[in-house]
Amino acid sequence: MTRPDAEALFRSHADSLFRYLTRMAGDHATAEDVLQDTFQRLLERPPRTGTNLRGWLFTVATHRLRDVQRAGRRRRERATLVGPRALSDPPARPDEALDAAAARSRVRAALDALPERDRTVLLMREEGFRHREIAEAVGTTTGSVGTLIARALDRFAAHMEGQHAPT
Repeated sequence: MTRPDAEALFRSHADSLFRYLTRMAGDHATAEDVLQDTFQRLLERPPRTGTNLRGWLFTVATHRLRDVQRAGRRRRERATLVGPRALSDPPARPDEALDAAAARSRVRAALDALPERDRTVLLMREEGFRHREIAEAVGTTTGSVGTLIARALDRFAAHMEGQHAPT
C-alpha cells in the first residue's frame, strides 16, 4: 500500500473540508478537531490504492464528526456561525452587520433543524461533490442522490420560511 502525500492532500482539500465541517458542526473548534483527526487517520491508516482520496477524506470527516457529536463534545459554541468564508467582506454599516448576523442565524437554525443526512447532502453539494461521492458518504445509491438533495432543499426552504415540510 503506497502512502498518499498527506501534505499535498492537506493543501488541496483542507480549506474545503474545514468549510464543510464548520457548517456541519456549527463551530470552528469542533471543525478544527475533526479536520486534524481526519488527516491523522490518513497518516495512520491510509485508504486502499485507487480510492477517491477527496471522497475518502470527506467520508472519514463526516463519520468522525458524527462520533464527536454523539459523545456530546464541544456542542455548537456559536450558533450564528455559517463558515469562515461565508461572507467576503464585512458590512459597511451597523444595520447591515445586524442583517447579516440575523441571516446567518436563520440559515444555521434551518440547517440545525434538518436531519443529519439532509445537512450532509446539502453541504457536500455546496462544496461541489458529485452525486457518486455524496452517495458514498451517506450510504445510498447514486441514482437517489438527486431526490435526496431536492427533498433536503424543500425542507431547508420550509424551515427558512418558518414552516416544517413533511418528512
